[in-house]
Amino acid sequence: LGLNADIPTGPSKRKKAMGYPDIIFWYKDNPYYLECKTYNIENIETTQRSFYFSPSDEFKIIYDAPHFIISFEIYVAGEKENKHIYKCKHYKILSIESLSLDVKYEFNSNNKRMYSGKDGTIVLAEGEIK
Repeated sequence: LGLNADIPTGPSKRKKAMGYPDIIFWYKDNPYYLECKTYNIENIETTQRSFYFSPSDEFKIIYDAPHFIISFEIYVAGEKENKHIYKCKHYKILSIESLSLDVKYEFNSNNKRMYSGKDGTIVLAEGEIK
């Protein structure tokens, strides 16, 4: 097909593997965003959160472009050395331009801020456990 795919970049032009979307690809000089997902057929009808994104200073969406999800149904095909062997059984390619979304306001922090004893946290006790 002649598709050229890569990891999306933010405004700084640095590639950013974490976060939505996973891939940017180009077709006929037009950009498209692609997110890769997996699902279990046993919980596909549940309300479990399966898609989210959060804007940031290094937001990876810098083009007005279509957004797609490719999702694979995963199942346990067997075991080897007491570990599951997973295989794909089915796939779906979704266009999410009209996907219904919920907005969730949340307070959050990261490990560095939370465990450093700086940025507002107070380490009350710390030590090794023997």
